[in-house]
Amino acid sequence: MSRIARFFVAPGRSFFLFGPRGTGKSTLLEKRYPDALVIDLLDAKTEREYSARPERLYDLIAANPDKQTIIIDEVQRAPRLLPIVHAKIFEDKTLQFILTGSSARKIKREGSDLLGGRASERHMHPFMAAELGEQFSLASALNIGLLPLLYDEDDPQDVLQGYLSLYLKEEVKLEGLVRNLDNFTRFLETISFSHGTLLNVSNVAADCGVKRKTVENYIEILEDLLLSFRLQVFQRHAKRKLISHPKFYMFDCGVYQIVRPRGPLDITSEVNGAALEGLVAQHLRAWCDYTKEKHELYFWRTSSGSEVDFIVYGPQGLWAIEVKHAERVKGADVRSLTTFVGDYPQAKAVLIYRGKERIMTNDILCLPAEEFLLSIKPDDPLF
Repeated sequence: MSRIARFFVAPGRSFFLFGPRGTGKSTLLEKRYPDALVIDLLDAKTEREYSARPERLYDLIAANPDKQTIIIDEVQRAPRLLPIVHAKIFEDKTLQFILTGSSARKIKREGSDLLGGRASERHMHPFMAAELGEQFSLASALNIGLLPLLYDEDDPQDVLQGYLSLYLKEEVKLEGLVRNLDNFTRFLETISFSHGTLLNVSNVAADCGVKRKTVENYIEILEDLLLSFRLQVFQRHAKRKLISHPKFYMFDCGVYQIVRPRGPLDITSEVNGAALEGLVAQHLRAWCDYTKEKHELYFWRTSSGSEVDFIVYGPQGLWAIEVKHAERVKGADVRSLTTFVGDYPQAKAVLIYRGKERIMTNDILCLPAEEFLLSIKPDDPLF
C-alpha cells in the first residue's frame, strides 16, 4: 500500500496536514503535488523572512500565477501567515493551500479558525505494517518503531536518539515552551512509565518532583507536539460503573523505547508488553484517521477492574480488541472481552497475542499480532 493513498482530500481543497517530524509529510506532498509552489519554513532564512514580513506571500503568489497549489511546510514556525492564507482562499477560489505542521501549539494560539473552516484537517502517522508488507518485522517494529525516517538507516537507534534531541532542542527549548529543560527531560522519562496505562497526573508529578499543574502543562506540550495522545473510556449506553481516568500513549513505540529508562529491576516482558500495546494503538489510531468515515478510538474499564485495551466505534461497526504479550492464551485472558460483548452483543471481539496460530478461546477469536497488524488497511473492516 502506497503512502500516497493514505488519506483522501477533495481535489483543489485546502487542508492542514499534521504529523510528528519524520512521518513523511513533505515526501508525500512532493510526490502527490510535484508542481506545487513550496515554502519550506524549516529553512532558517525562509522562516526569518516570512516571520518578519508575512505579506511577502502575496508577492510570491503574484509572481507565480501558474501555480495553483501552494505548500507551506511547518506553518507553525510562521503562524502570522495564517491570516494571509485565509484572505487568499477567500479572494481566489482556484488556489489550494496545503499547510503542514508538526506542532499544533502556535497554530491553536494564533487561531487556526482564521481559515474559517475553509481548510480541512488531515493527519500523518508512522508506517502501518500493511504499507511495509514483506518488509514489516514485528520484532523490529517493537524495538525501533515505525517512523519512516528510520528506514534504510544503518544505525536506527542512533537516529532515534537524535530525533528525541531534535524535539527537545528545537521544539521545546528554542520555542521557550518550558522554563527548565532538565525538569522536562526528567518528566519525559517518568511519563514513559505511564505508556499504555491509566494516567495518574498526581503520581507522575510526585515521581518527577514537580507540581501537578506543571505536569499537566508538560502533557499538553507533548500532545501539541503530536508526541503523545490520550484515550478516553468508552461510555456509550454504559451498563456498568466505569472509571474516568484516560490512558496515555507515546505516538510511536520506538520513541517510547528510547525514552523509557532501563535498569536491573525492569522486567523485559513488561517493557515489551507496553510496546506491543502501543504498536497496536498507533495502528488503530492511523486506521481511524485514514478511513474516510469517521471512527473514534477508546478503551473500556469498569470500576470493578474489567478492562478491554481498545474500543473502535464508528459507521463500520463496534470492535473490542485486547492485547496480550504472551505466546499462549488462557481462558482468563478473554474474560473482559466476554464481559464487554455481553454488554454490547453487536460488538466484534478479538484478542491479539504473540503466538503463531489463529485459535478460538471461549468463543473469542485470538490472532497472532503480526497477522493482525498486517491486515489493518484504511477503509477495510478491522477484522
